[in-house]
Amino acid sequence: MPTLVGPPELAPLDRQASFANVFDAHYPAVLAYCRRRAGGEEAADAALATFEVLWRSMVDPPAQPLPWLYKVAAGQLANTRRSEHRRRRLLDRLARRVAGGSSASDPAESTTDAAVARAALARLRPADREVLLLVAWEGLGPDEAATALGVSPATFAVRLHRARRRLEDLLADQPPATPKDAP
Repeated sequence: MPTLVGPPELAPLDRQASFANVFDAHYPAVLAYCRRRAGGEEAADAALATFEVLWRSMVDPPAQPLPWLYKVAAGQLANTRRSEHRRRRLLDRLARRVAGGSSASDPAESTTDAAVARAALARLRPADREVLLLVAWEGLGPDEAATALGVSPATFAVRLHRARRRLEDLLADQPPATPKDAP
């Protein structure tokens, strides 16, 4: 009598159907998740790469596919984020060199509250930003967001609290967003 080694795999047709169900149900959300973080072609590439990981690793579909897919998408986007951060630093250094070190007027003086909030969010550490975005933009509950980050719900709750505090501190340091006074 033969013995089975390891978990039984899904039959090819069951695997395809299961994958198709997860893809159809969650691709738009994963693509939106990626677009909010990378935009354009990079977002589409990251979303497709996320489902490629699902296909390669799928013996049984995850119990909660969307948080798992967000976690994989975050990993796919990590290299893109690091490259983008290095590119921005280089552009900043070049802009300072071209300007001869002089500082131009602060464009934040004439921005709206939303732009100030976006700027403060952009200044957060990537880990803090991700915690806030999973809750605010992706609409995940604490347990789902914890799953997406691969941490316990208690750890996520602490990270969320700290990220909110850091964002509040950054917003408190911003001058009020009012249009420049007319002469």
